[in-house]
Amino acid sequence: MSVSVACKGLAKTYPGGVEAVAPIDLTFQAGKTTALVGPSGCGKSTVLRMIAGLEAPSRGSATIDDAPPAETLRRAGLSIAFQDPSLLPWRSVQQNIELALDLARRPKVASEIDQLIQLVGLGGFADTRPAALSGGMRQRAAIARALSTQPELLLLDEPFGAVDELTRAQLAHDLPGIWEARDTTTLLVTHSVTEAVTLSDRIIVFSARPARVVADIEVDLPRPRPSQIARAPEFTEIADNVFEALSRGVGQTLPNAAQ
Repeated sequence: MSVSVACKGLAKTYPGGVEAVAPIDLTFQAGKTTALVGPSGCGKSTVLRMIAGLEAPSRGSATIDDAPPAETLRRAGLSIAFQDPSLLPWRSVQQNIELALDLARRPKVASEIDQLIQLVGLGGFADTRPAALSGGMRQRAAIARALSTQPELLLLDEPFGAVDELTRAQLAHDLPGIWEARDTTTLLVTHSVTEAVTLSDRIIVFSARPARVVADIEVDLPRPRPSQIARAPEFTEIADNVFEALSRGVGQTLPNAAQ
């Protein structure tokens, strides 16, 4: 099962008058992967947090299948992987994943947990606690935890930020197959244009803060996407369009963006 997401006049202004997100209107199609890109600090993560129901909008709304995010959270249909892995330090990699399944009231199938651990490159570390893992390894454990509950909506905020380039490329190749097979609706915040084009069906480009939609770009590339697709002319054309939109977005900086 997958869900659609609708942002209607969604906006966020913090105390002191700092406008993080200007009113935006976006609909994310069920079962598709959408990348959100934009300058650092433009409000991408704030948009993700409002969709997740972790932050209240100042104006407008974010709904999941026409219902508040709390409804999807209540049935454990939403998973999030942030830049900060937030693993419980006294639990092993496997136990952190098992806890997510317990909280979501999902069955713990040992073979499926092991498969996820292997998939994110943590084979042999299932019984290891976070303190003994590198930052990239902890991030991979958090990704496995987010995928373990088989969510209807998967929100990823710079999930590969601390991962080395080789592992990043491998995860970018392997992970889409999981959420596509489950028809998961996926929203991905990333600073990497290559990552956005490789992983997504659609790219939303935001301006500098406050976030406004500068471009809505379709990624019409075949799936599965081999690692060498980044050298294809059609890939390069899409990436160039994203870079051009990013440049325009920076030029749209408003006076309060420096606050």
